[in-house]
Amino acid sequence: MDDTELYTKLLAISPPWRVTRVAVDVAAERIDVWVEEAPGTLFRCAGCGAPRPVYDHTPEQVWQHLDTCQCRTYVHARLPRTSCPRDGVRQIAGPWAEPRSPFTRAYEGRLIALGKECDVTGVCRLTALTWDAVWGVLTRAVTRGLARKPKRLPTRLGIDEKAIRKGHHYETLVVDLDTGTVEAVLDDRTQASLESYYRQFTAEELASIEAIAMDMWEPYILATHACVPEAGKKIVFDKYHAVRTVTEAVDKVRRQEHKALQAQEDTRLKGTRHLWLWNEENVPEWRRAEFEALRDTDLKTSRAWAIKETLRGFWTYVYPKCAEKYFAAWYFWATHSRLEPMIKAAKTLKRHLPNLLTYFKH
Repeated sequence: MDDTELYTKLLAISPPWRVTRVAVDVAAERIDVWVEEAPGTLFRCAGCGAPRPVYDHTPEQVWQHLDTCQCRTYVHARLPRTSCPRDGVRQIAGPWAEPRSPFTRAYEGRLIALGKECDVTGVCRLTALTWDAVWGVLTRAVTRGLARKPKRLPTRLGIDEKAIRKGHHYETLVVDLDTGTVEAVLDDRTQASLESYYRQFTAEELASIEAIAMDMWEPYILATHACVPEAGKKIVFDKYHAVRTVTEAVDKVRRQEHKALQAQEDTRLKGTRHLWLWNEENVPEWRRAEFEALRDTDLKTSRAWAIKETLRGFWTYVYPKCAEKYFAAWYFWATHSRLEPMIKAAKTLKRHLPNLLTYFKH
C-alpha cells in the first residue's frame, strides 16, 4: 500500500474523489495530502440537483486533519464548480469537511469530543488553536444538532445567559430541565431574542409550560410575561442566582472594609476573598482555622457572610408560607445590618419574592 492509498483510507475518500499526492516533511512534523476529483466527473448542481460537468475550480483550500504520528496533517483541494443554466455557478463541497470550515469532519469530531471534557480555553491549550476557531466548531455542532431536533416545547424550561469570551457579548440558552438537553441557542440576552424562541409556538403550546427557571434578568422576565400565559405563576428564580446576588454583596462589603482597614495598616482581609464566597462546608481544610478566626470577629465582612449563609435556609422549607415567614425574618436582619450592599441585595430579592416562592410549587 503506497502513501496515496493509505490516505485514501484514512480520509475515507471515495470516488469520484481521489488522493493524488502526499508530501511528508519530517523536520517540520507536517504531512500534506492533495485531493481532487476524477476527470470527467459530473456533479449534481447545489441548487436544482441536476448533473452538471465541472466548469472551473476554486483556488486551493486547506483543511486541518487529525495528526498522523504526531505530525500535523493538512488536506489540500481546489474544489470544483458547476455552471447551471438555472442556478448559475455553484461550488461543490468536499465530503471531508463541513462548508466554510477550516477543519475536516474527523478533526471537528475530535474538537467536539474534547469540548465535552473541558472548557474552550482547555481545548485551545490541547490543540494550539485560537479561541474563535474552537468556539466556531462547537457552535456549528450545536446548530447542526438543533436543526435535526424536532420542534417541541418542554414543559419545564431553564433560561440562562452565557458570556462569550471576555467583554459583554452574551448568548441565551434554553434548556429542557427534565432531560438536560439544549433546546435553543439565541444571540444576545435581550427581550427580543427570548421572544423569538417563544413565538415559534402556538398559544396552546405555550400554555402547557409548567415552570420556567431563570435569573432575575429583566428582559427575560418581560419576554416571558409577554408570551407565556400565567407567566407570573410559572417563573421560578433559581437558588443559584438568588444566592449569587447576595454573595456579590458580601464581596462588595469585603472590598470596602479591606480598603478602610488598609488605611489603618490592618491587613486581616488581604487574600481572603474566596473564603467569604465559599459556602461554609466548602471552605478547604487547610484554610479552615484561618477562616473561623476571622468569622468570629466583629468584622463587617463576617456579618455580611453570616447573612448570606442564613439565606440558604430559605430553600430547605417544603411549604411556601413557612419559607415566606423565614424570608421575612432574614429580610429584617439584612435591611437593619447597616451594610449598604447587603441592604440593596435584600431589597432586590424582596421585589422578586413571589417568584422565589414559586420554587416550592414546582
